Amino acid sequence: MATLIVSSLTLTLPGGKALCADLSFEVHAGEVLALTGASGSGKSSILAWLTGTLDPRLKARGQAYLDDQELTHLPTENRRLGLMLQQDYLFSHMTVGQNLLFGLPKGPRRARWAKVCESLEAAGLAGTENRDPATLSGGQRARVSLLRTLLSKPEALLLDEPFSRLDSDRRAKIRDFTWRIAAQLPILLVTHDQGDIPDGARIVSLQ
Repeated sequence: MATLIVSSLTLTLPGGKALCADLSFEVHAGEVLALTGASGSGKSSILAWLTGTLDPRLKARGQAYLDDQELTHLPTENRRLGLMLQQDYLFSHMTVGQNLLFGLPKGPRRARWAKVCESLEAAGLAGTENRDPATLSGGQRARVSLLRTLLSKPEALLLDEPFSRLDSDRRAKIRDFTWRIAAQLPILLVTHDQGDIPDGARIVSLQ
């Protein structure tokens, strides 16, 4: 089980203004760390930097590690980070099951399909593998999106306002589902809503 480490991160806008300066933190397996702050404070940019997708107009200085491996110079696909955003970004031309197959590592198709069906059943979505994602509710789509992310076997999970588009009832259920299914991972949560932060989480507030 990995630890996600950010060391001395400074992000600077084109005009020279710092979004964050000398930011350091660690997120251990089974722990949630929440980044909070006003819109424009750099929360989402920190996740983009971690995943290697930062807007090239921003300058970054600092290091990121999963345990002893530095991530900063690795290609995005090799960083072993799972990312879940406000939008679920399910592929509309694929069935639910095909969306989940996309997240799974290569291997025998029968074993991979069995894993898809097992995951859907665990998420309360048994029997939806052949459905069009457009026929699912918002909460169901959120669960499928999270499953696809976790089936790719990330070693840390990054969440960028993933619950904000859901109504209050679905929001509470998907939050609980997320903390339960990803309980063994380090989780970095970006949110502006204190209600999305689970009990026991640490909070870093960006100005």
